[in-house]
Amino acid sequence: MLKKELRQKYKTLRKQLSENELEEMSLAIANKLLKLPIWEKSYFHIFLPITEHLEVNTEFILHLLSGKDKEIIISKSNFESRKMTHFLLTDNTKIKKNEYNIPEPLDGIEVPPNKIEVVFVPLLAFDKKGNRVGYGKGFYDHFLSECKPVTIKIGLSFFEAEESITDIFESDIQLDFCVTPNSIYSF
Repeated sequence: MLKKELRQKYKTLRKQLSENELEEMSLAIANKLLKLPIWEKSYFHIFLPITEHLEVNTEFILHLLSGKDKEIIISKSNFESRKMTHFLLTDNTKIKKNEYNIPEPLDGIEVPPNKIEVVFVPLLAFDKKGNRVGYGKGFYDHFLSECKPVTIKIGLSFFEAEESITDIFESDIQLDFCVTPNSIYSF
């Protein structure tokens, strides 16, 4: 399927999830993450969910990371340059939603992308080869291209893999894993 078709399909599927299903599935995804070979790493980048888009609630993952004493990094998006700036999440971090309802840090200690070891990637859909479909702005492809090649990229999805995304670009960065409530995909 084409990215455009997949975006529409999965936005519609998300809208059909109840608040309770969304929470249960988000918790199941967090529990599945415990089985991945990532826990010896120190620097973890995570997205804060856009609740209006019914994204995976990453609060459960934040608790896991915090409980394992990991360095947690969150981002601020610049929609003019389509780039993200990354900040260490601390007790003093103030978070505010931007005009697109993305929760972001107001400021903080900046962390360069080459220091980040694991990235949890938001997505709408993914295929069995590790390709993903986001919202189409290219923020994560740009960000992931700035990370080290060994950085572990983990997609989080409520739904299982599509067979194939047909309109992949050379600039699209593939995932290493994708975790759903029921499965762990390794690419």
